[in-house]
Amino acid sequence: MGSVWELDFYSRPVLDDNQKKRWEVLLCDGAQSVADSSRIRYSKFLSNKQVNSIELQQAIEEAIEKSGESPTQIRFFRYQMQNMIKRACDELGVSARLSRRTLTLQTWLEDRQENFYPQQPGYQEGKSPATVQPVEVARPLPDALIGQRWAMVSLPAKEFADMPEWEIGFGEAFPLELAGIGPDTMVPGILIFSERALPLAGWMSGLEMAYLDVQVGQISQLLLETGSNDTWIMASLNRPELKQEAERFMAAKEEANQVHFVAVQDNPDSESFAGFWLMQKRSFG
Repeated sequence: MGSVWELDFYSRPVLDDNQKKRWEVLLCDGAQSVADSSRIRYSKFLSNKQVNSIELQQAIEEAIEKSGESPTQIRFFRYQMQNMIKRACDELGVSARLSRRTLTLQTWLEDRQENFYPQQPGYQEGKSPATVQPVEVARPLPDALIGQRWAMVSLPAKEFADMPEWEIGFGEAFPLELAGIGPDTMVPGILIFSERALPLAGWMSGLEMAYLDVQVGQISQLLLETGSNDTWIMASLNRPELKQEAERFMAAKEEANQVHFVAVQDNPDSESFAGFWLMQKRSFG
C-alpha cells in the first residue's frame, strides 16, 4: 500500500484576535499493522482567510519536507472538505481518499481537544463540529462475492502481536494501544467462508474498510461500513439463530471498545487468510 498519512483540515474551538475561528491542518502517518508506531506529527494554524487548497497544499509540502518522505496516499474523514483536500493532493500527485480508518489521527485529535485547545488563548468550550454527509442506502454485495457461510469467533488481544507472521493475502491492522484495550481483552470477529475467498478479499481491499455492524428489525442484516458512508449487506440474518449470533457479536464488540475484525477464508480448516482486517467503530469530529 505504501506510506499512508492521515489529514484533517477544519475549524477549531479557538478564536483569533478578530473573534474568528482559527483553522488547523493536522497530518500524521497512519497505522497499517499492529506493529506500527506513529512518527510524523505536523500541525499548523491558519486564519479563516487562508482556507483554500493552495494554503493546504503548502502545509502538506511543509510536512513532507519536515518528515523527509512523501506519502503515497492521504486519508481524511471530513466529507464536507473533500473537494479542497483532493485538489491540494492532486497538485502534489498524492491519492486522497475519504476514510473512517483514520484512527491515529482521531486519537491525536481527541487528545488535542482535551489537553491542547483548552490551553490556547481564545478557547471556546463547546461540542466539536460534527461530520455531515449524505445518508446512503445499504447495497448488496456483487453476487459473485457473497460468502457461503460465516461464523463468529474471538481472540485475546495479545494474540494479535503475532499477526505480522500470519499468512494473509489482503489486510490491514493497527496497534491495539490506539484503541485503549488490554492484552486480555477478547476481540470478536466474523469469519467469512467463500469458494471465491481471494476475489472477495481483493474486492474488500479496494475499499476503505471501516467496521462491521448489525441491523436488527423487520429486516435483520450483517453490514459492512466502508469509505465515509458506504454500507454493504454482507449477510441476511433471516433465521433466529443467525440473529442471536449477530447480537452476541455486537455485545462482544461493545466489551472490546468497538474493536473487532473480519477475515475471509476458503473453508473452516484453512490455516491462512485471503483477507484479514482489524477495525474499530468510533466517532469522528
